[in-house]
Amino acid sequence: MEIFVALISCLGILIHLTLKYLLRQPHSIADLPLFLTLVLGGIPMSWNIVRRLIARDAGADLLAGISIVAAVFLHEYLVGSILVLMLSGGSALERMATRRASSVLAALVKRAPQLAHLKRDGVVSEAAVGDVKVGNTLVVFPHEICPVDGVVTAGNGAMDEAYLTGEPFQIAKTPGCQVFSGAINMDVALTIRALKPAVDSRYAQIVKVMEQSGQSRPRLRRIADWLGAWYAPLALSVAAFAWFISGSPQRFLAVLVIATPCPLIIAIPVAIIGAISVAAKRGIVIKDPKVLEQVSACHTFIFDKTGTLTYGRPQLTEMICVPTFQENEVLQLAASMERYSKHPLADAIKTAALNRGLVLGEATEIAEHPGQGMCGRVAGHLVRITGRSAARENELDLPPLESGLECLIFVDDNYAASFRFHDAARIESKPFVAHLGPRHQVDKIILLSGDRGPEVRYLAARLGIGEVYFGKNPQEKVAIVRDETARQNTFYLGDGINDAPALLAATVGVAFGQNSDITAEAADAVILESSLAKVDELIHIGKRMRTIALQSAIGGMALSGIGMILATAGYLPPLAGAVAQEVIDLAAVVNALRMALPSKRFTDF
Repeated sequence: MEIFVALISCLGILIHLTLKYLLRQPHSIADLPLFLTLVLGGIPMSWNIVRRLIARDAGADLLAGISIVAAVFLHEYLVGSILVLMLSGGSALERMATRRASSVLAALVKRAPQLAHLKRDGVVSEAAVGDVKVGNTLVVFPHEICPVDGVVTAGNGAMDEAYLTGEPFQIAKTPGCQVFSGAINMDVALTIRALKPAVDSRYAQIVKVMEQSGQSRPRLRRIADWLGAWYAPLALSVAAFAWFISGSPQRFLAVLVIATPCPLIIAIPVAIIGAISVAAKRGIVIKDPKVLEQVSACHTFIFDKTGTLTYGRPQLTEMICVPTFQENEVLQLAASMERYSKHPLADAIKTAALNRGLVLGEATEIAEHPGQGMCGRVAGHLVRITGRSAARENELDLPPLESGLECLIFVDDNYAASFRFHDAARIESKPFVAHLGPRHQVDKIILLSGDRGPEVRYLAARLGIGEVYFGKNPQEKVAIVRDETARQNTFYLGDGINDAPALLAATVGVAFGQNSDITAEAADAVILESSLAKVDELIHIGKRMRTIALQSAIGGMALSGIGMILATAGYLPPLAGAVAQEVIDLAAVVNALRMALPSKRFTDF
């Protein structure tokens, strides 16, 4: 709509000037295009401003709306049309910057499974998820999304629950294990018994919390509205004073025209679009421009754990060997075996071996039994990789496992080593967290996770984060974020579906990567490359955009202030004021365009 009005007003002004100055037509004919502009553009825009004023939501465009109405009453139709052009042009730029591809809830619904595989009398048939009842038996095929909350009755496999619970690992599923709707099944079909209908499932609860978060999200005050809140009353007071001392309503209009805050209406969106362009070139997608205005003002940073401060996958972090075995020896044997395994920890063992430059051998007589581990022969040795239950069977006295996951390695039936795994912190996590306070005036850092307490505390201790919350579901995350946001602006960084409601509740919500469409839709910005350095770049881009926008806006208003003094004294009539305002706009826009120019490196840690 704004683009249409801008085009109509521009065309109307050009036709008017042609009719009046080139074709020498009388006012009654030359002014017709201006009437059309004011009817099609001025009336809807002025009415929208009145509605916002009634709702006590007056912004930077209030003066422009008053000026348009005054211009019509004083028969200054060209002045009014120019104001419509400026106002609609600024709104069109803003709309270009804020356009969203789709809604968060639409993405959630799209991902939710619509069909379930119902098993009756040994026959599997498709049924609508809404028709599944408590106690029904379902089959979840490989790589499918689990349709309801339930318990495994047959099958040995694994599910990826990271986006729902925050657990960074593929969770093994055997008969008796609970499964959640929304989790992704891995390579083995599982038979489950439904414990809840779909409307009461874990995934459905996230949808409900998401909807509530979106409805209750507070409206942030934009830079233009913040400046306009005091500038508009000042300009109206000066215009009224000019009318009073001169007795001429033309003087009133002249002051309003030169006072129209077009640097707010046009220059700030130009700076925003420049910042969006700069961010895009660095792999940062700005979905809501408010993030650029608010990010440098966030003094509380809240981090999810899995996939944000960590890599989101298990890594071998500790090897505890008995004296008769060397680390590289045991690791080489275990990795040679794990080449043939699909266990969630297999990749971590192989990666650790390759990082040490170990050459993997051939394994024979491989056998992998659910719940018992894996065994086989490597280089003439019988190698068995199993769980902690083997410690009791072999009467081993092992230290307690406080956090992470563990597997035991036996070589030729002798206990050789314990391998321990954690979702390891990113290399950049500690320096990034440490620099937030000194460089960005962040006075509170929180680690908020759905993961287990030992895992979260393990990471927090290594990164120097003092305030920790763990085992939190999406509803609890939202409550914590809302409490913190009520105190001061919050920045939330996450990457899972369970983070999406909290992203909406924070002042600024940023999502990592493209792993979840839903998380990306909920976020104000999406960082395509999962890198904390990119988060720092976003903060710096926002800070630079805010600085340039304020320079353009305040500088433009200062020049308008000089123009108001001249108009009050009678040296600047309405049409000349409109032209002068265009010159001021041009200066403000040229300054705002600096945002798109190449600049220094946007990181400082």
